[in-house]
Amino acid sequence: MNLITDPWIPVIRQNQQPDVIAPWQIAETDNPVIEIAAPRPDFQGALYQLLIGLLQTAFAPEDEDQWDEYWQEPPATTELEAQLQQLASVFELENSEGVAFLQDADLSDAENKPISTLLIDAPGENTIKKNSDHFVKRNHVEKLCSSCTAIALFTLQTNAPAGGKGIRVGLRGGGPLTTLIIPKAANSTLWQKIWLNVHNQEQLEAAKTLDARVLPWLGKTRLSEKGQITTPVDVHPLHAYWGMPRRIRLTDKIQDGTCDVCGKPAAELYQGFKTKNYGTNYDGAWVHPLTPYRFDPKKVNFPLSLKGQQGGLGYRHWLGLAMQDEDTGDKAASVVQFYNQERGRQLSDRGHAALWCFGYDMDNMKARCWYESRFPVYFLSDVQRTNLTRWAKELIDAAKEAIKLLRSEVKAAWFRRPEDAKGDMSQIDAQFWQATEADFYQLLEQLAVLPAETGLAPSGIYASWFAKLQKQLFAVFENATLAATPEDLDLKRIILAKNNLGKKFHSNKTIKNLKAKAQPEQEAS
Repeated sequence: MNLITDPWIPVIRQNQQPDVIAPWQIAETDNPVIEIAAPRPDFQGALYQLLIGLLQTAFAPEDEDQWDEYWQEPPATTELEAQLQQLASVFELENSEGVAFLQDADLSDAENKPISTLLIDAPGENTIKKNSDHFVKRNHVEKLCSSCTAIALFTLQTNAPAGGKGIRVGLRGGGPLTTLIIPKAANSTLWQKIWLNVHNQEQLEAAKTLDARVLPWLGKTRLSEKGQITTPVDVHPLHAYWGMPRRIRLTDKIQDGTCDVCGKPAAELYQGFKTKNYGTNYDGAWVHPLTPYRFDPKKVNFPLSLKGQQGGLGYRHWLGLAMQDEDTGDKAASVVQFYNQERGRQLSDRGHAALWCFGYDMDNMKARCWYESRFPVYFLSDVQRTNLTRWAKELIDAAKEAIKLLRSEVKAAWFRRPEDAKGDMSQIDAQFWQATEADFYQLLEQLAVLPAETGLAPSGIYASWFAKLQKQLFAVFENATLAATPEDLDLKRIILAKNNLGKKFHSNKTIKNLKAKAQPEQEAS
């Protein structure tokens, strides 16, 4: 299968009918494609990234004027097909006599693996030995069609987690978050969704020649068995879209059958591959255009890609994913930053786009969960963006303080010696974040439309948030402490903890500042 010329990407067209297309068909305007229809959520995110990478590599606009031209009207399919055609010879999924997509050409003395091992959430060898594959069972996937094999291969290479001695992680670290700008309009096409995340050549340098510095499978693998590393200066910036940390070569196939992932019949299905350790070891100041990073303010440590969070993604992460969190050093992906500063103008935006965030929560080499969330994103002036960042931080900081108090007093209600109690309290945090999330975004929408000259946020914003925090603080506390059977309750301890919670809430410095700003200006003065 050729990933450029053959139809292999499952999609939904405007008439709601499923189809399978080649990449260049995303520019079709007659019954256009509106969405990818991958059989797994991680495949869905990977296909978006693959299509973005293809356009960034072979069809990046010269400047923002050209980007806007193709935003208003997609290129002719013949034009896009011709440009992508230059990649066709090196995007073969299988090629016994030459290069193959994201695969190592030299794997002598390699280990044979079942095809299921391409899936990040597949149980590992130790899991199977210990018979602890309780939720994702062994032998569940034994054969994959060419389409699912290609997607699984790309998904693994771009998200690669730790895998043991010499098994290298992805260019962004294992299990990175990806953040994409997605238009909210119901009639948005897949072309628009992909194009909105493609940089122009003034923002991201184009490649003069397509070689191993861009597409690593075109040359010998940059091995790391003697500690060698690959840094951004060793390759072209476009290499970020095509990182290849794992040494893999597809091998075993059978004829005619049904794919165990998508459930569709196929003439050929893959059952295994060869692999070897000590592939490319990515290190240094890598910054992938589609991923948010944590930057060291002292510039001592390299940027660290943000990862999936246990408990999911919520509004407490919004600043770092959509803008910039000065406290943590978290900063939005470059494609998101460019939207905030420039490209959002094209949508005349006041909430006409959303930030789609997704990724695995990895525990070393174990996939604990796949998370994805949608967040609001705004096109604002520099002053408005500064204001919104400051105001949002005040609201989030107050919520963080409330959670600290809540967690402490729930433990005091549960245990006679709370200081000695061990255990996971994350479910308490999650309940509070979830209970206050909708209100946060409602207030954020109000703040985002305030004019730049607004020095102070309206007192009503703070009053509303103070009331919501206080209400949910006690609601979550009571739900957590009164849920046990009556004979297990220590009402005296619960009442004492609740009273302490109220006192600490009203005396907390951050909460007191929030309450002070909740007063009308004349009263506060």
